[in-house]
This record gives sequence, structure tokens and C-alpha cells, in this order.
Amino acid sequence: MKRALCKYGILALAAVVMLPVLAQESATEKEKKADDAIVTQADVQGQELEAIKIELPEAFFGGTPLDYWGPNLEPESYKARPPFMAPKGTELISKGKAVTSSVEPTHGELTQLTDGDKDYVKSSLIELPAGVQWVQVDLGASYNLYAVLVWHFHEGKRVYHDIVVQASDDPEFKNNAAMVYNNDHDNSAGLGVGQDKEYIENNKGRLMDAKGVKARYVRLYGQGNTANDMSNYVEVEVFGKAAS
Repeated sequence: MKRALCKYGILALAAVVMLPVLAQESATEKEKKADDAIVTQADVQGQELEAIKIELPEAFFGGTPLDYWGPNLEPESYKARPPFMAPKGTELISKGKAVTSSVEPTHGELTQLTDGDKDYVKSSLIELPAGVQWVQVDLGASYNLYAVLVWHFHEGKRVYHDIVVQASDDPEFKNNAAMVYNNDHDNSAGLGVGQDKEYIENNKGRLMDAKGVKARYVRLYGQGNTANDMSNYVEVEVFGKAAS
């Protein structure tokens, strides 16, 4: 009996000793996660930051393996995306907003671009014909934009070409169009040479730092993909705050 008591006493003492160590490890893990976060490149000096809230759709497992390589292709990552930090109060501002496009879709309706449905099934998909085409979201007012998140397709692996995203207060994008993202490395879309990477589509979508640009309209260009010459969209989300 005494041996048993002694044994349990030692175990209890060890647990007490380990508690601060576990707490330290927990704190260290939290610091590591904070260090892994992506912080907007906007001028946010003196502002409190928080992670924007993103709801991801169900992942698709299956499909045809991707047979594609390009000098501008980003290696595929299977890790969770780090939190994206933006000024406190940054929220989704695009849901249900009006959408226009360069041509009428050959499949789906433009309203689907901002309806919140991010599923990979074909009924959730918009398709535009071959060539350089665009879709445009009217936010209804000017905002400081911090992130644009786009899902082109995620029922299998594809790479979409000449992805260019711009933001402006001009609906015609003739004046003061700010470049948010451009992975057209050879200017084949005619909008300038971009420095961003091509990437393999998945259920995480592509998050683009809008860097606080003030704009009412967001326009997204594309020109085909590795499966066919069409441009597809499942959903576009824009995160921002009322313009200051």
C-alpha cells in the first residue's frame, strides 16, 4: 500500500511539475501560429488587426491528374492557409451584390458569383466562352478593400490562365484601375506583364491581398484553363471596410 501511495504521489508531483511546461508549450504554439499569419500589405499602422472570417467549401477528392507544368506555376500546397490579418471590422462585402460580365455566360447565371454557394458541383459553376473574358462585382459603394478570394473551379485539378484582378471607382475601368493580382507573365491578355504565380485550383480558393485600395468595383479577367478554353467561376468574395 505504501509503495502504491508513493507511486501515485510521484505521478501527481510530476503532473504538477509538467503543468507550467505544457502551458509554455501552448503559449509557444500560439505565438507560432501568430507568426504564420499573413498580414495585409496595406498601411495599417496603429490599427488593431484580426483574421478575416472565411468559410471553405467541401473539398473534392478524385478527378483526372493534372498534366501541366509552366515556369510560372506555384508548387501545390496541401497545408491549411494561414489566417489573413486585416484591420478589425473588415468583413465580407460582396455577398448578393450585382455582377456584370464581358459576355453572357454559356452556363450558369451571373448572380451565382456572389450567392455564397461555393460547391464544386457543375450547378454551382459559371462558364464564359473562349478568349479574354471578365466578370465584375459592383459593391454598391466605395470601400477600403483588403482581400479578394476567388474560386474558379475545384472539382478536380486545373490551372486557370491570365488571371488579372483590378479594382476601381470607375465602372468602365478606364481611370484609376488598381492592380490587385496579375499572373499573366507574357502579357497574352494585353493588360500588362504580371509578377504573380499561376496556381492549382482547390477548395481553398485564391486569396489576394487588395492592400486597402479604395474602390467600388472589382473586375476579374481570365483566358481559359488547362482543361479547355473556357473561363469558369464558382464564387468571388471581397472583404473590406467602409472607405475612410
